[in-house]
Amino acid sequence: MRDKKSTSLMHRREIIAGLAAGTILPFASGCADNSALGRSQLMLVSDGDLAQLSNQAWRDSLQRERVLRDPSYNRRLQRVGQRLVDSSGQSHLDWEFVVFDSDTVNAWVLPNGKVAFYKGIMDIMDTDDQLATVMGHEVGHVAARHSAERASQQMAAQYGMAMVNSMLGSRSDIRYNEEIGAALGMGVTFGLILPYSRQHEFEADRLGVDYMVGANYDPRHAIDFWLGMSAMHDRNEMDFMSTHPSDQSRIAAMRQHISERGYA
Repeated sequence: MRDKKSTSLMHRREIIAGLAAGTILPFASGCADNSALGRSQLMLVSDGDLAQLSNQAWRDSLQRERVLRDPSYNRRLQRVGQRLVDSSGQSHLDWEFVVFDSDTVNAWVLPNGKVAFYKGIMDIMDTDDQLATVMGHEVGHVAARHSAERASQQMAAQYGMAMVNSMLGSRSDIRYNEEIGAALGMGVTFGLILPYSRQHEFEADRLGVDYMVGANYDPRHAIDFWLGMSAMHDRNEMDFMSTHPSDQSRIAAMRQHISERGYA
């Protein structure tokens, strides 16, 4: 028969292992169904708080970045963006599409529908179909409520860390506490936070392709675009330790989705 000390230690180890593996979350009641994804999501962040933070972030970005005034870039981004928004069913948001005057090859979106494309990424897009590839991906993030889910996951992870650190603090073996705490931190990072980020990227890709087709863009250009991006990238880290999937994984998943949907 185990003594009380041994039983308590095993119980704490089980909790630690569960949190590190992502199988125990302290906010199970904060889940919501997302029809766009066909799955439930952990939601601890209110839409009001998220909108307030997004509005402030957008104002800060407009002040920090230089906005490109070239009408040809802006007309193109607005034209493609509006078609993708209409296809996604997210027209209830106050969408805004802005081109930043920078050679940076990047684009991003805020949960409130504010979209930023940099001149650098638009310059490597030969067709509107390729622009729609990235625009669909960004709109997909909004429809999937990835920002709210990401913030909720981080809140849950921080809560779990605090709870376990409090439990571990009662033990006198400081070295043991530090080792378990370090292992738990790595477990939360690689077992929960980063995989969800990669999942979000794959989901946004799939939704983006669907929205492209709905807006009468050719999804085959999505493959062409990412093949081109892959040639530009010089990345050596493994998928396991990256917040984004590798180009090869992304392209393979996109090909499979296009084939399964019968878009090809």
